[in-house]
Amino acid sequence: MARPQSRPLRKLSRAERCELTALSRSRTAPAAQVTRAKLVLLVADGHSFQDAARAAGRQSGDAVAHLVARFNDEGAAAVVPRHGGGRARVYGEQARDRILREARRVPTPEQDGTASWSLGTLQKALREAADGLPRVSTYTLWQVLREAGCRPQKSRSWCPTGTVVRKRKAGRVLVTDPDAQPKKS
Repeated sequence: MARPQSRPLRKLSRAERCELTALSRSRTAPAAQVTRAKLVLLVADGHSFQDAARAAGRQSGDAVAHLVARFNDEGAAAVVPRHGGGRARVYGEQARDRILREARRVPTPEQDGTASWSLGTLQKALREAADGLPRVSTYTLWQVLREAGCRPQKSRSWCPTGTVVRKRKAGRVLVTDPDAQPKKS
């Protein structure tokens, strides 16, 4: 006999049930979200926490109990995993904006010692600036630039994906690929 549930699942609204059903059948959503949606639906259909865990291929009924408690508090957002450990982000939005501003600035060879940004030269410029980031790493720079949609080019410069400068008879022209956004996803 299973012990009584200390925090049973609240009654699901029709919209929540539809959303969870669609997510549990999805083939493109992350597997963790699909499994969590299945677990919540199984518990809503009357299964115990342990039975729901076994039916979804899990072993721990306690993990299902934690998921149900979180679902009661947060709703359908509970199926999305939170930060799973590791080091928390050190730099906030202001620092990220500062990194992007610096990366978009055209470097001057006299001041920066380079004509195009590499991660090392960008790091050096940010560390030496008065309003810069004295302990920023190249990995942080790489992450921020990737999140902003910039990719390293063969010319060692970081450019927004889908945008390129082409040489034409009339001079240099900025060309933008209209299909760049769908290609990123």
